[in-house]
Amino acid sequence: MVTQRNRCVAILAICAMAVAYADIKVVCGKGSIKITWKISAELVPHASRLFLGNCMASQLTVLPSGEGAAQFNYHYTDCKFKRVTKGKHLIYRNELTFRPHQKSKPATFVYPIECVYKRPVGWVPSFLNPGSGISEGRGGLEFHMALLNDQLTGVAKTNVIPLGSFMPIWAAVEQRSHQPLLLLIEECVAATTQELQPSSQVYPIIGNKGCLLESTKGRSLFLPRYHSSSIVLYLQSFKFGLGEEVYIHCKLVAWDPEVLAESKKACHYIMENERWELLDDPSQSSICSCCSSTCLSRSKRGVELEPHSFTLNSVLGPLIIMDSTHPNAHNASEISVTGADSQEAQSSQIETP
Repeated sequence: MVTQRNRCVAILAICAMAVAYADIKVVCGKGSIKITWKISAELVPHASRLFLGNCMASQLTVLPSGEGAAQFNYHYTDCKFKRVTKGKHLIYRNELTFRPHQKSKPATFVYPIECVYKRPVGWVPSFLNPGSGISEGRGGLEFHMALLNDQLTGVAKTNVIPLGSFMPIWAAVEQRSHQPLLLLIEECVAATTQELQPSSQVYPIIGNKGCLLESTKGRSLFLPRYHSSSIVLYLQSFKFGLGEEVYIHCKLVAWDPEVLAESKKACHYIMENERWELLDDPSQSSICSCCSSTCLSRSKRGVELEPHSFTLNSVLGPLIIMDSTHPNAHNASEISVTGADSQEAQSSQIETP
């Protein structure tokens, strides 16, 4: 009995060594994946212990050489694939494993699988769609601002951010009784105080009527919109206020989506092209050319003729940006991050230019 058990252990050990040198080919398709895992002859009898996530091979072919080819043909809705949003891309992740033992024991071989796609224009995570009902008339507006997690699927669970990583800042306006509105961030600064005072030290992020100034220094940008009434500022963390509580102060503007101008826009700098680009219509990026100088407001007469526009000064924080090399980096306390209160957004802070 003991001899038989030792023999099984020896066979599994040989299989584990053989699988480590396996030939794996991955083809990422549209909504599905095809994997061919070529295995040694020693591993063929144990092919039922090969998994993609929680899925067994969909087909096993024994080759004339005695080796095997395990095929995994599955959709991303199968096998416990994880979908991650990162910048402009959707990423599907999983693992190929060899599990010679029961599920409670770890796999002896793990091979990461990742398929990366450009994020579809119409793909909308439920969290980021703030509501898009269209109706006539005027009514109260609710503004929101929040720090999102890395996957852009919900509010971040920590306010401690490593230096150089990204802070996805989401802002939205609910337009229950309005024609469709375009949400813009006209101004944004970082400060170490929750309230801005004349003596406050500030770090400019967005200025010049919607120009993302920070995009000229690093990789910050506006992400493609999920809906006109929401916007995601993909902000790379900076050294200002390092290790202290930092608050992000922004002026949010709900605007007519049909009217873009130098004074109402969302522009970021594309370093590869060495030019400013308009988020909502790159073909009109000439609107952003003033970002390198001064973008002028409309004349008084023009303001009087503008369609309905509403603004809100919103504060997000506190955030704590930490340098991992800092001696106190692991001692930062995590607390909740709050943005504009929806009740506040319907009160005196809403202004009509």
